Amino acid sequence: MEPITKSQKKMILIKKTIIYTLLISGGIIIMLPFVWMISTSLKQPNQIFTFPIEWIPDPIVWENFVEALTVRPFARYAMNTFFISTFTVFGQVLSSSIVAYSFARLKWPGRNKLFLVIIATMMLPKSMTLVPKFVIFSHLGWVNTFLPLIVPQFFGFPFFIFLMRQFFMTFPKSMDEAAKIDGCGILGIYWRIILPLSKPVLGIVAIQAFTNSWNDFINPLIYLNSNKLWTLTLGLRAFQQQFTVDWNLLMAASLVVMLPVVILFFFAQKYFIQGIVFTGVKG
Repeated sequence: MEPITKSQKKMILIKKTIIYTLLISGGIIIMLPFVWMISTSLKQPNQIFTFPIEWIPDPIVWENFVEALTVRPFARYAMNTFFISTFTVFGQVLSSSIVAYSFARLKWPGRNKLFLVIIATMMLPKSMTLVPKFVIFSHLGWVNTFLPLIVPQFFGFPFFIFLMRQFFMTFPKSMDEAAKIDGCGILGIYWRIILPLSKPVLGIVAIQAFTNSWNDFINPLIYLNSNKLWTLTLGLRAFQQQFTVDWNLLMAASLVVMLPVVILFFFAQKYFIQGIVFTGVKG
């Protein structure tokens, strides 16, 4: 192996400098809105849009957090959101894993064609199905209840089905054959073998399902009319009045609302990263 010359070392140093400069610059740009959000949450209303921007408020108004969380019943909103998100995670993980197991490990007529149909539904804009779903749920009498937000989660989610199928296909078929010899049935293989070995992909599905449900705005806006059924996202919208917006209170409440998702990611990032790495695109 030839030694690296001084000119090569210089070129490597220049490349690394450029890469790190771009990464740091991009990180700063991405973090600026978040920093402004924190700064605004600690300001008085007359300080929010001053120019130049006061990044460090003077004085720091910690009372904004107390007022933001008490001016509306955010405790009830949090309970509603947690209730919906819990059933969403359970429903999507259970239903998507069962469907993915069928596509990945079982052989039946039309399996691949039906899988292509499910993948094709990912290309449909969500706005196309809003009206038909509302009509169906309205005829069922589910409007202004949690049912339209919970029941559909038990019928699988195309993207999660795709992720799990790709992961399940990485397991050797010999595992299924050995389990059948030991007397294990189809559901037994799914429950006792496939699921315990699939913690990375189950983790990423659970994280994304919880995040999507926690941050969902359009579906609660359509189906939940009663104030006592509102979720946190609808509670945040209440700060946007017809002619004015309480920006300091809105930013304070938004920081508190996003905190569970941030905490969840930091505690479960191992499964999130493993799911991205191990979930290939095996055909």
